[in-house]
Amino acid sequence: MIIRGDGAIHVFAVAMRAKFRGIDVREGLLVQGPGGWAEFSPFWDYDHATCVPWLRAAREAAYDIWPKPLRDRIPVNCTVPAVDPARARAVVAASNGCRTAKVKVAEPGQTEHDDLARVEAVREALGPDGHIRVDANGAWDVDTAVTMIGRLDKEARGLEYVEQPCASVEDLAKVRRKVGVPIAADESIRRAEDPYRVARLDAADVAVLKVQPLGGIRAALRIVEQIGLPVVVSSALETSIGLATGVALAAALPDLPYACGLATTQLLCADVVADSFVPVDGELSVVRPVPDPDLLGAVAADATTHARWIDRLAAVEALA
Repeated sequence: MIIRGDGAIHVFAVAMRAKFRGIDVREGLLVQGPGGWAEFSPFWDYDHATCVPWLRAAREAAYDIWPKPLRDRIPVNCTVPAVDPARARAVVAASNGCRTAKVKVAEPGQTEHDDLARVEAVREALGPDGHIRVDANGAWDVDTAVTMIGRLDKEARGLEYVEQPCASVEDLAKVRRKVGVPIAADESIRRAEDPYRVARLDAADVAVLKVQPLGGIRAALRIVEQIGLPVVVSSALETSIGLATGVALAAALPDLPYACGLATTQLLCADVVADSFVPVDGELSVVRPVPDPDLLGAVAADATTHARWIDRLAAVEALA
C-alpha cells in the first residue's frame, strides 16, 4: 500500500464548478503517513503504468521531508475553463487578486470564435496590465497553431505564452520558429519518456511542471536543475492536500519568474481542508494543510467508487 500500518485510505469525489479536462467530478484518494498527508489522484484515462509516478509522489508526501522553502508566498494565476465570456469574466473577478489568467482553448466541440471571445472577455476583466496565457492541451496541428496564436495574441493584446499548442515535441519546435509568442511545454515533459527532449530541440521557452505526474517534488527538482528553462509549477486539479506538493515545489525553486497554476481549488465545489489554498492578493501562502474530518466525510465517495480506487491502487502498486 502507499503506507504501511493502519493508515486509512479516504477516497473522495468532488463535483467541479465547470467541466474541465472533460470531467465534472474530481476523484482520488488521501492517506496519512509519518511524513504527512498524501494524495493519489491520476485521471481515469491514464493506464496503470502512467500512474506509477503519481504513486511515487504520494509515497514521497507520506514518508519524506520536503525541501526547505526559499519563499513563503507563491504568486498564482486564475484558471478560466472553456466557458462562455460572461462566466470567464466572473472567474477573473472572483480570483482574489490574480493578475495572471490561464485560459483554456481548443476545447472539443467549440469553435475558434469561442476561444477568441473568451480571451477578449478575460482581457476586459483583467484590464490592460494583467497577463494572459492560453492552454490548447496539444489540440492543434502546426498550421492551426500558428494561425490561432496570432489571432489570440491580437485579441489578448499580448499573450504571456501559449501552453502545449501541439502534441509532439517536433511540432512544438516548428510552431516556436514561426511565432513571436513564447511556447510552454506541459504534456511534452510530464508524459514523455525523455522530458529533456523539449530543451534539446529548442521546442519551448517555458517548462510547466506538475508534481504528481513527475513522481514527486525531488523528481521535479531534478528536471528543473537539468532542463535549463524557466519553470511554472501547475496543479493536476488536486484537493489542497495534493496542491501542497506543488506549493512546496514552487517554494523550493531558486527562481520563480512566472505566476504558478496552483489556484485550482476554485474549480472545485468543495475541499477537504478548512483553509483551502485560495489566493490572497494573487498569492498562496506556503503551508502544509491537514484534512478536516467533517469535510473529508462530506466528500467521501460511494462504496462502488471507493472499491474502484482501492483496486486501481493495488494494480498500480504491483507495477511500482
